[in-house]
Amino acid sequence: MTSATTAARAGALVVSELFGPTLQGEGPSAGRLASFIRLSGCNLSCTWCDTPWTWRWSDHDRVAEQHPMRVPDVAAWALSHPAPLYVITGGEPLLQARALAVLVAELLATGARVEIETNGTLLPPASICGKGVTFNVSPKLGNAAMPLRRRIKAAALRFYAASGQAVFKFVVTRPSDLDEIAELERAHRLRPIWVMPEGTHSSAVLAGLQGLADEVVARGWNLTPRLHVLAWEDARGH
Repeated sequence: MTSATTAARAGALVVSELFGPTLQGEGPSAGRLASFIRLSGCNLSCTWCDTPWTWRWSDHDRVAEQHPMRVPDVAAWALSHPAPLYVITGGEPLLQARALAVLVAELLATGARVEIETNGTLLPPASICGKGVTFNVSPKLGNAAMPLRRRIKAAALRFYAASGQAVFKFVVTRPSDLDEIAELERAHRLRPIWVMPEGTHSSAVLAGLQGLADEVVARGWNLTPRLHVLAWEDARGH
């Protein structure tokens, strides 16, 4: 049993990295001052994943990249790096929902907002769904190169759509991906929708924005950059 597994079972969090304050780079809060708590582990395996060090142990050092931490210690870090917004991301943070609920309560007590970035395949416990929490749900399209049954969970998507606490953000690699988004929008009543071009370099993100903007507007959706990539390219810790 790994130390990370032991920590998770003991109610601790398995952390990938903590950083901030910096800027939220994606979605409706793009540009807002935020501190980030990135948790380790994921239940998906997107081919274009921009944080492979959180799950892809075939070419990343699991021991070096996973950091078991007590929830009070993560909360203490957050209090020492105050921001009006805390973003909990991954990997897939809801794999650690039990300990995560304790951390979210600590963060909300500071008066800050909390955004949880999730792939939308897991249902959050009620203890995480309090006032002040938003879910940035990013269902994966066919461009992630995984079977539909693995990446799309209808019950979870419908829960988020009905919650009033979620936005839906899709990573797009080509214009034809927009038709797939429209199918998911109709099937699961997803709103609001944010479209984001895939890319880990500013040139790719800018080209994607320019190629998608007109069609996104025509469909009545929202377009988001990857602001952290435009500002800092592919550097970690931003």
